[in-house]
Amino acid sequence: MKKIIFTDKAPAPIGPYNQAVLVNDRTLYTSGQIALDPQTGELITSSIEVETKQVMENMKAVLEAADMTFENVVKTTIFISDMNDFAKINGVYGAYFNEKTAPARETVQVACLPKNVNVEISMIAEK
Repeated sequence: MKKIIFTDKAPAPIGPYNQAVLVNDRTLYTSGQIALDPQTGELITSSIEVETKQVMENMKAVLEAADMTFENVVKTTIFISDMNDFAKINGVYGAYFNEKTAPARETVQVACLPKNVNVEISMIAEK
């Protein structure tokens, strides 16, 4: 059984998708989050660190809407526009996880992301 997860504390979907889907009240699949301010709809891109923090705060809101935390995350995918930003993104991202229980992850440089942002992150979490 799938349950659609939605919170107004994260950006609303702008297409035929949802912020997240919870399957069998156990596994959460999130859509990718970018650095949109959920209240204003404005992109937060003053620096790669600020942008990554907004992405992680958006993801935190989605996890909380499913009664989960970053401790529940088992897998993440990070898409970045420039691999030279990896260390800065990783520094912000890492602050949200306990290093000993951090999820599996891949980081991929891509040619272009929605709204020409620099970072997009999606997650899979397990209750």
